[in-house]
Amino acid sequence: MKLEGLKVVDLSWFLPGPYLTTALADHGAEVIKVEPPDGDPGRHIRPPDARTSVFFRNMGRGKKSVVLDLKTEAGRADLFRLASTADVLVESFRPGVAARFGIGYEAVKAANPGIVYCSISAFGQDGAYPGRAAHDLALEAMTGVLSLTLGDDGRPAIPGVPVADLVSGLHGLSGVLMALLRRATTGQGDYIDVSMHEALMASCANVLGSAFTDGTQPDVKTQRTTGGAAFYFVYDTADGRQLVLAGQEMKFIRNLLTALGKPEFIDLCEWPGAHQQPVKDFLAATFRTKPLSHWAQWLDTLDICWGPVNTLPEAIADPNLVKRGAIVVTEDGRKHLAPVVRFRDEPSAPLYREPLLGEHTEEILRRR
Repeated sequence: MKLEGLKVVDLSWFLPGPYLTTALADHGAEVIKVEPPDGDPGRHIRPPDARTSVFFRNMGRGKKSVVLDLKTEAGRADLFRLASTADVLVESFRPGVAARFGIGYEAVKAANPGIVYCSISAFGQDGAYPGRAAHDLALEAMTGVLSLTLGDDGRPAIPGVPVADLVSGLHGLSGVLMALLRRATTGQGDYIDVSMHEALMASCANVLGSAFTDGTQPDVKTQRTTGGAAFYFVYDTADGRQLVLAGQEMKFIRNLLTALGKPEFIDLCEWPGAHQQPVKDFLAATFRTKPLSHWAQWLDTLDICWGPVNTLPEAIADPNLVKRGAIVVTEDGRKHLAPVVRFRDEPSAPLYREPLLGEHTEEILRRR
């Protein structure tokens, strides 16, 4: 596997850091998950699983668990020894906490110049909010993402996926891999400061137009990806289900409107805006006449971008995911998400098993 022989010390909790280190473990890195005596909080997030929780096995698989009490001198000394022989360290403490524990970047670098040290925090290691805590929803609010994610009542709606957590984990992963690539020629590691706030703000690149040009908030209902386009919209079907149209290229627009006998609407769809309302109304009335199963069969005969609004159980049973092996069922009957990055010559071989708390403490600390 690509990362075989790489040693990673993981001091992160919840999603951003563990998402990063799970990707490293899936491709062969030895990831040592350092936990406090009462364990990572993710072990207890419901629903429970046979060993821990579904949340924790998704984020803890293939890792080794070492319990260290960082409030003690012995625990901090053991952690420093682990960091001094690691290739990568990932931490998600509030800024300054790692240094107080004696395992800040400068201290570790002095003992291990090749260390790639990644800190993921809500707002970065410096700036206007030193030490301020925040989770995903607060960052979605502060970056304006929630102001673009409105329900039918015009109020912000809580997104179903924690995007700030995930994109910051992915930025952290790319930073770690870039630093490791550079280390191959220089022998020197580096320090990576990932701000969840900045990572999510950077994810808004395609919706910042009017905010950048004239300092105004876009009208969500007239924008091309947030409600102002008939071909990027959610429609009800006769059985109370929903489908989405999600392709605004003119070829897709022509294909559907021609098939529905409404070619006169095609030109209205060239640009988003309120002028598309007649098209929306027509499509809404049309899709409400028959159940989702009917539309699924018919729409699949056309060259358009569309999708059913699936429940999560429906989503993981999707034939494409099943055929590609994206959902793995192990011998114990548990379902797992397969790694997304697929190498032809060195495929991943993830261990679909999360560690018990402290399972590897003796094994890891016995090393010299």
